[in-house]
Amino acid sequence: MNLFALARVLGGLALALTAVLLVPLALSLADGDGTHPTFLAALAASAGLGGGLLALGRRGPAELTHREGFAVVTLGWVLFGLVGALPYRLHGALPTMVDAVFESLSGFTTTGATVLTDIEALPRSLLLWRATTHWLGGMGIIVLGLAILPMLGVGGMQMFRAEVPGPTADRLRPRIQDTAKLLWGVYVALTAVETLLLMLGGLDWFEAVCHAFATMATGGFSTRNASVAGFGSAYVDAVITVFMFLAGVNFALHHAALTGGWRRIRRNEELRAYGLLTLAAVAVLMVSNTARAYPNFWQNLRYSAFQAVSILTTTGFGTADYETWPVVGQVLLVLLMFIGGCAGSTGGGMKVSRVVLIVKHAWAQLWSLIHPRGVRLVKLDGRPVPPEVLQGVLGFFALYLLTVGGGALAMAALGVDPVTAVASVIACVGNIGPGLGGVGPTDTYAHLPQAGKAVLTFCMLAGRLELFTVFVLFFPGAWRR
Repeated sequence: MNLFALARVLGGLALALTAVLLVPLALSLADGDGTHPTFLAALAASAGLGGGLLALGRRGPAELTHREGFAVVTLGWVLFGLVGALPYRLHGALPTMVDAVFESLSGFTTTGATVLTDIEALPRSLLLWRATTHWLGGMGIIVLGLAILPMLGVGGMQMFRAEVPGPTADRLRPRIQDTAKLLWGVYVALTAVETLLLMLGGLDWFEAVCHAFATMATGGFSTRNASVAGFGSAYVDAVITVFMFLAGVNFALHHAALTGGWRRIRRNEELRAYGLLTLAAVAVLMVSNTARAYPNFWQNLRYSAFQAVSILTTTGFGTADYETWPVVGQVLLVLLMFIGGCAGSTGGGMKVSRVVLIVKHAWAQLWSLIHPRGVRLVKLDGRPVPPEVLQGVLGFFALYLLTVGGGALAMAALGVDPVTAVASVIACVGNIGPGLGGVGPTDTYAHLPQAGKAVLTFCMLAGRLELFTVFVLFFPGAWRR
């Protein structure tokens, strides 16, 4: 492990975060809310840390191997989580550093789980910082960092493969810097369009920006205690529903749509599965909610569609307390939590493409039992899936279940009730936010024990970084030169 190269990249990321902290600082000064000393202190700490790591990194070679790639991704997220926690802790919004790191990493991992009990009491500058952690984490701090790596003298495809969600990284251009810029260009454009549409619906610029940030990042942090339900607007619900769905689509396909690559979009099997799954989930929720929850068709469509898309894309916004819905609807939402958005999107979960491949592999195994001498290839988009990709998908599925099971046991051992223990881990590993029981759509994570919040913080980090990226660092061989 080249620790000097690692320190160099982490230092650059810390300095990049220092620049971002200037945005909430400016709003604090404009509002005169008295929070500017908090951001100045956090800014100084981030700048000092970044400068120190850069100085250390210059003492050695800048070459990165795949080992450093995994380390940069994981430690970069940890770095952002720690520095991002400083405004919460220094302001006094959260009582402990554990709570502050939980809230910070919940933002950067786009989970949306919160330990804040009165969001509306916080100054706008702190809420803007909270939303910004979502937006930066959405496409990936590492992808953003790739745009500045040439300036630092390091770079490599291995980090892009470690960060871009999904079984494979879909490169749009030969050079990775161009790829990162294209993805962020699409991301910024969609964020800007949603902001304008929300403002047309009556939201002021601040709430429109914060909710656009959270939507495109599939994060779910709101400026209201009641989440999106606090606006009481069918128009706002509709706009956010559409953009949550778009955020759950592979961003390479967004680029293809903007450049006329419709043939590529039409043959994309994952997108078709994602669309059909969304329609099926909305239909099942509407049927189950008709008798008890929403007899009115349009009201039923509004709330069922919003919640189905919110959970499937792992955004976690809420317009209804789905724990009051029929049990079949609640079970369906839990199943959607496992699936998540498309590969290459900002969504969490296992990803639709992995679920499609797992189902196809299971079907192929059943077919082989009937035709033992036959050969049936698993294909995606009409192309055979390489064995190493399929093995990686199955390994990920196994590790995902083991992580959820281990996390749930750890939470139960800390005295958390069974429903909350399981639901909180599923919600955090899948980067969803709300779950069931004590962490339902109208609850927060504030009441959980400190050790439990630490467990869930790790679950958020591991889930966001596709599990392998984090767990591989626990092998001693990953750190040997």
